[in-house]
Amino acid sequence: MRITVETTVAAPIDQVWRAYTTPADIMEWNAASDDWHTTKATVDLREGGIFSSRMEAKDGSMGFDFAGTYTTIVEHKLIEYSFGDRKAEVEFVPGTKGVVVRVVFDSEPTHSVEQQQGGWQAILDNFARHVQAKQKTS
Repeated sequence: MRITVETTVAAPIDQVWRAYTTPADIMEWNAASDDWHTTKATVDLREGGIFSSRMEAKDGSMGFDFAGTYTTIVEHKLIEYSFGDRKAEVEFVPGTKGVVVRVVFDSEPTHSVEQQQGGWQAILDNFARHVQAKQKTS
């Protein structure tokens, strides 16, 4: 099953793209809730390049690596990647109110569709807040 989440980021496409693909930025926004954080991120933004993010509970009770391989990169438009036997696409669509960032991904059997959608949406919402806050300070 495929799941879709999206948000609109009120910022120029170059800022949105950079925040989505830069390790220092990823470590700032890549968490589904305030009790989690990303402690390490790597990005090799090219087809066949590897990415990885280390996500951990702030209390140290658990953590996991989210990693995969980029399969398609179209700058400022599309990122496709595989992670394990699953795939995801991230679309960047400029519009009148900002850039729509839409993520479509393969679900997994461990968690409910609602849990997966909620977690990925929360991360995407954090991403939008991060980019917009950065824009205000620059």
